[in-house]
Amino acid sequence: MGMQMSGIRSRRRMVSEINVTPFVDVMLVLLIIFMVAAPMMIQGIDVRLPAVSARPIPTETERLVVSVTADGKVLVEDNEVELGMLGARLSAIQKECQEKRGVILRADRKVEYGLVAQVMGVIRDAGIEEIGMITEPLAGSAKHPLPES
Repeated sequence: MGMQMSGIRSRRRMVSEINVTPFVDVMLVLLIIFMVAAPMMIQGIDVRLPAVSARPIPTETERLVVSVTADGKVLVEDNEVELGMLGARLSAIQKECQEKRGVILRADRKVEYGLVAQVMGVIRDAGIEEIGMITEPLAGSAKHPLPES
């Protein structure tokens, strides 16, 4: 009888392998959730750009985006900054980066030219030499048609 018991015990050994099927299932569900939710997390700034006939700026390095909204707010990327602190913020960003970064300025078409020129001056004083401006293509331009709104 003792032999039969030891035979049963040897057949019921503990399996020390990890079952990865539940882990894979959970990861696939999380992947699907993030794929669906990611487009909803994108936030933007409502800026109506002026329409001009111009070619796109070729960019080899990543550039900072400084926006001026219709109500005169200044934003670096998506973070609001007071005009008096803009130069210090841009200088700090430039010091953190390994290479010099240019700036792309987005200004709403309703913003006064004086404010846009003042922002450009602050950017220049921060030591940034490359300043580009984002515009909308003209309505009749065949190369760059305007989106219907």
